[in-house]
Amino acid sequence: MNLSVFIAKRYLISKKSHNIINIISWISILGITISTMALIVVLSVFNGFEDLVISLYSSFDPDIKISSTVGKSFDVNTFPLDKIKKIEGVNIVSEVLEENALLKYEDKQYIATLKGVSKEFASMTSVDTMIVEGDYILEKGNANYAILGYLIAYNLGIRVQDANAQLSIYVPKRGKLSSTDPLNAFSIDYVMPSGVFSVQQDFDSKYVLLPIRQVRNIIEKPNQVSAIELSIKPNAELAAVQNQLQSLLGSKYEVKNKLQLHDFLYKIMKYEKYAVFLILSFILLLAIFNVIGSLTMLIIEKKKDIAILKSMGASNRLIKNIFFCEGLFITLFGAIAGMILGLIICVIQQQTGLVKLQGGDSFAISVFPISLNLMDFVSVFATVFLIGVFAAWFPVRKISKKHLSDYRSLIVR
Repeated sequence: MNLSVFIAKRYLISKKSHNIINIISWISILGITISTMALIVVLSVFNGFEDLVISLYSSFDPDIKISSTVGKSFDVNTFPLDKIKKIEGVNIVSEVLEENALLKYEDKQYIATLKGVSKEFASMTSVDTMIVEGDYILEKGNANYAILGYLIAYNLGIRVQDANAQLSIYVPKRGKLSSTDPLNAFSIDYVMPSGVFSVQQDFDSKYVLLPIRQVRNIIEKPNQVSAIELSIKPNAELAAVQNQLQSLLGSKYEVKNKLQLHDFLYKIMKYEKYAVFLILSFILLLAIFNVIGSLTMLIIEKKKDIAILKSMGASNRLIKNIFFCEGLFITLFGAIAGMILGLIICVIQQQTGLVKLQGGDSFAISVFPISLNLMDFVSVFATVFLIGVFAAWFPVRKISKKHLSDYRSLIVR
Protein backbone atom coordinates (compact mmCIF):
# COMPACT_ATOMS: atom_id res chain seq x y z
CA MET A 1 0.00 0.00 0.00
CA ASN A 2 1.24 3.50 -0.79
CA LEU A 3 2.69 5.14 2.33
CA SER A 4 0.72 8.39 1.99
CA VAL A 5 -2.52 6.42 1.53
CA PHE A 6 -1.75 4.22 4.56
CA ILE A 7 -1.05 7.17 6.86
CA ALA A 8 -4.06 9.11 5.54
CA LYS A 9 -6.31 6.12 6.31
CA ARG A 10 -4.91 5.94 9.84
CA TYR A 11 -5.57 9.64 10.34
CA LEU A 12 -9.15 9.20 9.14
CA ILE A 13 -10.11 6.41 11.54
CA SER A 14 -7.90 7.25 14.53
CA LYS A 15 -9.11 9.34 17.43
CA LYS A 16 -7.82 12.92 17.41
CA SER A 17 -6.57 14.75 20.46
CA HIS A 18 -9.24 17.36 19.85
CA ASN A 19 -12.60 15.65 19.49
CA ILE A 20 -13.97 18.55 17.46
CA ILE A 21 -11.81 17.43 14.50
CA ASN A 22 -13.52 14.02 14.50
CA ILE A 23 -16.91 15.70 14.68
CA ILE A 24 -16.14 18.05 11.77
CA SER A 25 -14.81 15.14 9.69
CA TRP A 26 -18.00 13.12 10.20
CA ILE A 27 -20.15 16.18 9.55
CA SER A 28 -18.25 16.60 6.27
CA ILE A 29 -18.94 12.99 5.32
CA LEU A 30 -22.60 13.31 6.31
CA GLY A 31 -23.04 16.51 4.30
CA ILE A 32 -21.49 14.95 1.19
CA THR A 33 -23.60 11.80 1.66
CA ILE A 34 -26.89 13.69 1.91
CA SER A 35 -26.06 16.00 -1.02
CA THR A 36 -25.02 13.08 -3.24
CA MET A 37 -28.12 11.12 -2.27
CA ALA A 38 -30.33 14.13 -3.08
CA LEU A 39 -28.70 14.51 -6.50
CA ILE A 40 -29.29 10.84 -7.36
CA VAL A 41 -32.92 10.85 -6.19
CA VAL A 42 -33.90 14.16 -7.81
CA LEU A 43 -32.26 13.31 -11.14
CA SER A 44 -33.98 9.91 -11.13
CA VAL A 45 -37.34 11.56 -10.51
CA PHE A 46 -36.73 13.94 -13.43
CA ASN A 47 -35.85 10.92 -15.58
CA GLY A 48 -39.08 9.27 -14.48
CA PHE A 49 -41.18 12.28 -15.46
CA GLU A 50 -39.35 12.55 -18.79
CA ASP A 51 -39.97 8.88 -19.57
CA LEU A 52 -43.61 9.28 -18.57
CA VAL A 53 -44.13 12.26 -20.88
CA ILE A 54 -42.39 10.46 -23.75
CA SER A 55 -44.53 7.35 -23.22
CA LEU A 56 -47.74 9.43 -23.14
CA TYR A 57 -46.85 11.29 -26.32
CA SER A 58 -45.66 8.06 -27.96
CA SER A 59 -49.10 6.54 -27.50
CA PHE A 60 -50.45 9.15 -29.93
CA ASP A 61 -47.41 10.27 -31.93
CA PRO A 62 -45.74 8.17 -34.65
CA ASP A 63 -42.07 7.26 -34.69
CA ILE A 64 -41.60 9.50 -37.75
CA LYS A 65 -43.85 12.17 -39.25
CA ILE A 66 -43.46 13.51 -42.81
CA SER A 67 -45.06 16.87 -43.63
CA SER A 68 -44.75 19.40 -46.43
CA THR A 69 -42.55 22.48 -46.08
CA VAL A 70 -44.41 24.40 -48.81
CA GLY A 71 -48.03 24.04 -47.79
CA LYS A 72 -50.53 22.76 -45.28
CA SER A 73 -51.26 19.60 -47.26
CA PHE A 74 -50.07 17.75 -50.36
CA ASP A 75 -51.41 15.33 -52.96
CA VAL A 76 -50.76 11.75 -51.91
CA ASN A 77 -50.81 10.65 -55.58
CA THR A 78 -47.61 12.63 -56.26
CA PHE A 79 -45.93 11.36 -53.10
CA PRO A 80 -43.47 8.42 -53.37
CA LEU A 81 -45.41 6.27 -50.90
CA ASP A 82 -44.39 2.97 -52.48
CA LYS A 83 -40.69 3.82 -52.26
CA ILE A 84 -41.08 4.72 -48.58
CA LYS A 85 -42.74 1.40 -47.81
CA LYS A 86 -39.75 -0.39 -49.33
CA ILE A 87 -37.19 1.34 -47.10
CA GLU A 88 -35.64 -1.15 -44.71
CA GLY A 89 -36.83 -0.49 -41.17
CA VAL A 90 -40.20 1.03 -42.09
CA ASN A 91 -43.00 -0.97 -40.50
CA ILE A 92 -46.39 0.76 -40.83
CA VAL A 93 -47.37 3.77 -42.96
CA SER A 94 -50.50 5.80 -42.23
CA GLU A 95 -52.04 8.72 -44.13
CA VAL A 96 -53.24 11.63 -42.00
CA LEU A 97 -55.32 14.71 -42.81
CA GLU A 98 -55.92 17.42 -40.22
CA GLU A 99 -58.37 20.31 -40.37
CA ASN A 100 -59.77 22.76 -37.82
CA ALA A 101 -63.50 22.58 -37.27
CA LEU A 102 -66.35 23.81 -35.11
CA LEU A 103 -68.08 21.00 -33.26
CA LYS A 104 -71.64 21.27 -32.03
CA TYR A 105 -73.51 18.93 -29.74
CA GLU A 106 -76.99 19.95 -28.64
CA ASP A 107 -76.51 23.55 -27.43
CA LYS A 108 -72.75 23.40 -26.84
CA GLN A 109 -69.91 24.27 -29.22
CA TYR A 110 -66.19 23.59 -29.30
CA ILE A 111 -63.34 24.35 -31.73
CA ALA A 112 -61.14 21.31 -32.32
CA THR A 113 -58.85 19.69 -34.87
CA LEU A 114 -60.23 16.88 -36.98
CA LYS A 115 -57.60 14.20 -37.50
CA GLY A 116 -58.52 11.92 -40.33
CA VAL A 117 -56.58 8.68 -40.09
CA SER A 118 -56.33 5.50 -42.10
CA LYS A 119 -56.96 2.02 -40.72
CA GLU A 120 -53.26 1.58 -39.94
CA PHE A 121 -53.26 4.37 -37.33
CA ALA A 122 -54.34 2.16 -34.41
CA SER A 123 -51.65 -0.43 -35.23
CA MET A 124 -49.00 2.28 -35.47
CA THR A 125 -49.86 3.96 -32.15
CA SER A 126 -51.41 2.67 -28.95
CA VAL A 127 -54.29 5.14 -28.86
CA ASP A 128 -56.78 2.26 -28.90
CA THR A 129 -55.49 1.31 -25.43
CA MET A 130 -56.21 4.84 -24.19
CA ILE A 131 -59.98 4.60 -24.64
CA VAL A 132 -61.71 5.57 -21.38
CA GLU A 133 -65.28 5.43 -22.63
CA GLY A 134 -66.87 3.53 -25.49
CA ASP A 135 -64.81 1.64 -28.07
CA TYR A 136 -62.20 2.35 -30.72
CA ILE A 137 -64.43 2.27 -33.79
CA LEU A 138 -63.92 4.62 -36.73
CA GLU A 139 -65.70 2.67 -39.46
CA LYS A 140 -68.42 0.07 -39.40
CA GLY A 141 -69.72 -0.85 -42.79
CA ASN A 142 -70.47 2.42 -44.57
CA ALA A 143 -70.96 4.33 -41.32
CA ASN A 144 -68.31 6.69 -39.94
CA TYR A 145 -67.65 7.25 -36.25
CA ALA A 146 -65.67 9.76 -34.20
CA ILE A 147 -63.38 9.26 -31.22
CA LEU A 148 -63.04 12.40 -29.13
CA GLY A 149 -60.39 13.64 -26.74
CA TYR A 150 -61.55 13.50 -23.14
CA LEU A 151 -61.65 17.28 -22.61
CA ILE A 152 -63.56 17.82 -25.86
CA ALA A 153 -66.17 15.26 -24.81
CA TYR A 154 -66.33 16.84 -21.36
CA ASN A 155 -66.85 20.38 -22.67
CA LEU A 156 -69.50 19.26 -25.13
CA GLY A 157 -71.19 17.02 -22.58
CA ILE A 158 -71.24 14.08 -25.00
CA ARG A 159 -72.59 10.79 -23.76
CA VAL A 160 -71.11 8.03 -25.89
CA GLN A 161 -73.55 5.48 -24.52
CA ASP A 162 -76.45 7.58 -25.86
CA ALA A 163 -77.49 5.85 -29.10
CA ASN A 164 -79.06 9.10 -30.36
CA ALA A 165 -75.96 11.24 -29.78
CA GLN A 166 -74.93 13.00 -32.98
CA LEU A 167 -72.04 15.39 -33.41
CA SER A 168 -72.31 18.22 -35.95
CA ILE A 169 -69.11 19.28 -37.73
CA TYR A 170 -68.67 22.70 -39.34
CA VAL A 171 -65.61 23.33 -41.52
CA PRO A 172 -65.13 26.73 -43.23
CA LYS A 173 -65.24 26.60 -47.02
CA ARG A 174 -62.38 28.07 -48.98
CA GLY A 175 -62.77 30.46 -51.88
CA LYS A 176 -65.29 33.18 -52.72
CA LEU A 177 -68.52 32.65 -50.80
CA SER A 178 -71.95 34.24 -50.69
CA SER A 179 -72.68 36.22 -47.55
CA THR A 180 -76.49 35.97 -47.75
CA ASP A 181 -76.64 32.78 -45.71
CA PRO A 182 -73.91 32.28 -43.04
CA LEU A 183 -74.31 28.51 -43.20
CA ASN A 184 -73.17 28.56 -46.83
CA ALA A 185 -69.69 29.47 -45.53
CA PHE A 186 -69.39 26.02 -43.92
CA SER A 187 -69.23 22.45 -45.03
CA ILE A 188 -71.44 20.55 -42.61
CA ASP A 189 -71.33 16.88 -41.73
CA TYR A 190 -72.60 14.66 -38.95
CA VAL A 191 -71.05 11.75 -37.12
CA MET A 192 -71.82 9.46 -34.22
CA PRO A 193 -69.26 9.41 -31.37
CA SER A 194 -68.06 5.89 -30.59
CA GLY A 195 -65.43 6.50 -27.95
CA VAL A 196 -63.39 8.90 -25.82
CA PHE A 197 -59.61 8.72 -25.44
CA SER A 198 -57.41 10.23 -22.75
CA VAL A 199 -53.69 10.53 -23.46
CA GLN A 200 -52.43 13.92 -22.37
CA GLN A 201 -54.06 17.33 -21.98
CA ASP A 202 -52.60 18.69 -25.24
CA PHE A 203 -54.21 15.85 -27.20
CA ASP A 204 -57.36 15.47 -25.10
CA SER A 205 -58.32 19.10 -25.67
CA LYS A 206 -57.42 19.25 -29.37
CA TYR A 207 -58.14 16.15 -31.43
CA VAL A 208 -61.14 14.30 -32.78
CA LEU A 209 -60.26 11.14 -34.68
CA LEU A 210 -62.23 10.40 -37.83
CA PRO A 211 -61.79 8.16 -40.87
CA ILE A 212 -59.63 10.01 -43.38
CA ARG A 213 -62.23 9.52 -46.11
CA GLN A 214 -64.78 11.53 -44.13
CA VAL A 215 -62.39 14.44 -43.51
CA ARG A 216 -61.54 14.48 -47.23
CA ASN A 217 -65.24 14.63 -48.07
CA ILE A 218 -65.83 17.50 -45.64
CA ILE A 219 -63.03 19.68 -47.01
CA GLU A 220 -63.62 18.42 -50.59
CA LYS A 221 -60.01 17.33 -51.15
CA PRO A 222 -60.19 13.65 -52.11
CA ASN A 223 -56.45 13.00 -52.48
CA GLN A 224 -54.97 15.34 -49.89
CA VAL A 225 -52.97 14.47 -46.78
CA SER A 226 -51.39 16.82 -44.24
CA ALA A 227 -48.81 14.23 -43.16
CA ILE A 228 -47.58 10.69 -43.59
CA GLU A 229 -46.93 8.97 -40.27
CA LEU A 230 -44.70 5.95 -39.89
CA SER A 231 -43.70 3.43 -37.31
CA ILE A 232 -40.39 1.62 -37.60
CA LYS A 233 -39.49 -1.97 -36.83
CA PRO A 234 -38.24 -2.69 -33.29
CA ASN A 235 -34.71 -3.59 -34.41
CA ALA A 236 -34.38 -0.64 -36.83
CA GLU A 237 -32.28 2.43 -36.07
CA LEU A 238 -34.52 5.50 -35.99
CA ALA A 239 -31.86 8.01 -37.05
CA ALA A 240 -30.80 5.89 -40.05
CA VAL A 241 -34.38 5.49 -41.28
CA GLN A 242 -35.02 9.19 -40.79
CA ASN A 243 -31.92 10.12 -42.80
CA GLN A 244 -32.91 7.78 -45.65
CA LEU A 245 -36.37 9.32 -45.79
CA GLN A 246 -35.01 12.87 -45.84
CA SER A 247 -32.56 11.97 -48.63
CA LEU A 248 -35.37 10.41 -50.66
CA LEU A 249 -37.86 13.26 -50.22
CA GLY A 250 -35.53 16.26 -50.39
CA SER A 251 -36.17 19.78 -49.12
CA LYS A 252 -39.88 19.85 -50.05
CA TYR A 253 -40.69 17.64 -47.08
CA GLU A 254 -39.81 17.74 -43.40
CA VAL A 255 -39.03 14.47 -41.64
CA LYS A 256 -39.25 14.56 -37.84
CA ASN A 257 -39.00 11.87 -35.19
CA LYS A 258 -41.24 11.75 -32.14
CA LEU A 259 -38.83 13.77 -29.98
CA GLN A 260 -38.49 16.50 -32.60
CA LEU A 261 -42.28 16.85 -32.82
CA HIS A 262 -42.21 18.27 -29.28
CA ASP A 263 -38.68 19.60 -29.32
CA PHE A 264 -39.45 22.66 -27.17
CA LEU A 265 -41.09 20.59 -24.42
CA TYR A 266 -38.19 18.14 -24.18
CA LYS A 267 -35.64 20.97 -24.17
CA ILE A 268 -37.48 22.65 -21.29
CA MET A 269 -37.44 19.37 -19.35
CA LYS A 270 -33.69 18.98 -19.99
CA TYR A 271 -32.98 22.57 -18.93
CA GLU A 272 -35.00 22.08 -15.73
CA LYS A 273 -33.00 18.96 -14.95
CA TYR A 274 -29.69 20.76 -15.56
CA ALA A 275 -30.82 23.73 -13.43
CA VAL A 276 -31.71 21.46 -10.50
CA PHE A 277 -28.39 19.64 -10.93
CA LEU A 278 -26.49 22.94 -10.71
CA ILE A 279 -28.47 24.09 -7.65
CA LEU A 280 -27.85 20.82 -5.79
CA SER A 281 -24.20 20.88 -6.89
CA PHE A 282 -23.88 24.30 -5.30
CA ILE A 283 -25.33 22.90 -2.07
CA LEU A 284 -22.83 20.05 -2.38
CA LEU A 285 -20.04 22.62 -2.75
CA LEU A 286 -21.10 24.26 0.51
CA ALA A 287 -21.16 20.88 2.23
CA ILE A 288 -17.66 20.06 1.00
CA PHE A 289 -16.32 23.30 2.48
CA ASN A 290 -16.37 21.38 5.76
CA VAL A 291 -13.59 19.23 4.30
CA ILE A 292 -11.40 22.33 4.03
CA GLY A 293 -12.03 23.16 7.69
CA SER A 294 -11.45 19.59 8.81
CA LEU A 295 -8.15 19.27 6.91
CA THR A 296 -6.92 22.66 8.09
CA MET A 297 -7.49 21.70 11.73
CA LEU A 298 -5.90 18.27 11.16
CA ILE A 299 -2.78 19.87 9.65
CA ILE A 300 -2.47 22.16 12.66
CA GLU A 301 -2.86 19.21 15.05
CA LYS A 302 -0.35 17.04 13.19
CA LYS A 303 2.48 19.58 13.10
CA LYS A 304 4.62 17.34 15.27
CA ASP A 305 3.90 14.32 13.07
CA ILE A 306 5.01 16.36 10.08
CA ALA A 307 8.27 17.19 11.83
CA ILE A 308 8.91 13.55 12.72
CA LEU A 309 8.27 12.44 9.16
CA LYS A 310 10.66 15.11 7.89
CA SER A 311 13.36 13.95 10.29
CA MET A 312 12.91 10.43 8.96
CA GLY A 313 13.55 11.65 5.41
CA ALA A 314 9.98 12.17 4.16
CA SER A 315 9.76 14.55 1.23
CA ASN A 316 7.51 17.60 1.12
CA ARG A 317 5.52 15.89 -1.62
CA LEU A 318 4.84 12.84 0.57
CA ILE A 319 3.60 14.94 3.47
CA LYS A 320 1.28 16.96 1.25
CA ASN A 321 -0.01 13.74 -0.36
CA ILE A 322 -0.94 12.38 3.08
CA PHE A 323 -3.35 15.22 3.80
CA PHE A 324 -4.54 15.35 0.19
CA CYS A 325 -5.46 11.65 0.40
CA GLU A 326 -7.19 12.33 3.73
CA GLY A 327 -9.46 14.88 2.01
CA LEU A 328 -10.16 12.50 -0.88
CA PHE A 329 -11.07 9.70 1.55
CA ILE A 330 -13.67 11.94 3.20
CA THR A 331 -15.10 12.93 -0.19
CA LEU A 332 -15.13 9.40 -1.66
CA PHE A 333 -16.62 7.87 1.47
CA GLY A 334 -19.45 10.42 1.43
CA ALA A 335 -19.97 10.09 -2.34
CA ILE A 336 -20.17 6.29 -2.32
CA ALA A 337 -22.44 6.23 0.75
CA GLY A 338 -24.70 8.86 -0.84
CA MET A 339 -24.96 6.98 -4.14
CA ILE A 340 -25.80 3.74 -2.36
CA LEU A 341 -28.46 5.44 -0.23
CA GLY A 342 -29.85 7.21 -3.30
CA LEU A 343 -30.04 3.91 -5.18
CA ILE A 344 -31.82 2.22 -2.25
CA ILE A 345 -34.38 5.04 -1.98
CA CYS A 346 -35.01 4.96 -5.74
CA VAL A 347 -35.50 1.19 -5.79
CA ILE A 348 -37.90 1.37 -2.82
CA GLN A 349 -39.91 4.08 -4.58
CA GLN A 350 -39.98 2.04 -7.79
CA GLN A 351 -41.17 -1.09 -6.02
CA THR A 352 -43.60 0.37 -3.49
CA GLY A 353 -44.58 3.86 -4.72
CA LEU A 354 -44.09 5.05 -1.15
CA VAL A 355 -44.07 8.79 -1.92
CA LYS A 356 -47.36 9.92 -3.48
CA LEU A 357 -48.02 12.90 -5.73
CA GLN A 358 -50.14 15.57 -4.10
CA GLY A 359 -53.45 15.52 -5.94
CA GLY A 360 -52.27 12.40 -7.77
CA ASP A 361 -55.82 11.38 -8.67
CA SER A 362 -55.84 14.24 -11.20
CA PHE A 363 -52.74 13.02 -13.03
CA ALA A 364 -51.82 10.03 -15.17
CA ILE A 365 -49.89 8.63 -12.21
CA SER A 366 -50.37 8.85 -8.46
CA VAL A 367 -46.75 8.40 -7.28
CA PHE A 368 -43.43 10.02 -8.12
CA PRO A 369 -41.94 8.11 -11.09
CA ILE A 370 -38.35 6.90 -10.89
CA SER A 371 -36.02 6.02 -13.74
CA LEU A 372 -32.41 5.10 -12.95
CA ASN A 373 -29.79 6.22 -15.45
CA LEU A 374 -26.18 5.07 -15.29
CA MET A 375 -24.93 8.38 -16.72
CA ASP A 376 -26.53 10.24 -13.80
CA PHE A 377 -24.46 8.17 -11.36
CA VAL A 378 -21.32 8.83 -13.41
CA SER A 379 -22.05 12.58 -13.60
CA VAL A 380 -22.81 12.87 -9.89
CA PHE A 381 -19.70 10.92 -8.90
CA ALA A 382 -17.52 12.99 -11.25
CA THR A 383 -18.97 16.24 -9.86
CA VAL A 384 -18.46 15.20 -6.23
CA PHE A 385 -14.96 13.93 -6.97
CA LEU A 386 -13.85 17.12 -8.75
CA ILE A 387 -15.21 19.36 -6.01
CA GLY A 388 -13.60 17.05 -3.44
CA VAL A 389 -10.22 17.28 -5.20
CA PHE A 390 -10.36 21.07 -4.96
CA ALA A 391 -11.45 20.92 -1.31
CA ALA A 392 -8.53 18.61 -0.49
CA TRP A 393 -5.96 20.55 -2.52
CA PHE A 394 -6.84 23.99 -1.16
CA PRO A 395 -5.73 23.53 2.50
CA VAL A 396 -2.84 21.19 1.57
CA ARG A 397 -1.19 23.82 -0.60
CA LYS A 398 -1.34 26.11 2.43
CA ILE A 399 0.86 23.83 4.55
CA SER A 400 3.41 26.42 5.57
CA LYS A 401 7.08 26.17 4.82
CA LYS A 402 7.61 26.48 8.55
CA HIS A 403 5.85 23.13 9.05
CA LEU A 404 8.06 21.54 6.40
CA SER A 405 11.41 23.08 7.33
CA ASP A 406 11.51 23.85 11.08
CA TYR A 407 10.78 20.25 12.07
CA ARG A 408 13.77 20.04 14.50
CA SER A 409 12.36 22.70 16.80
CA LEU A 410 8.99 20.93 16.78
CA ILE A 411 10.63 17.63 17.76
CA VAL A 412 12.52 19.26 20.62
CA ARG A 413 9.27 20.61 21.97
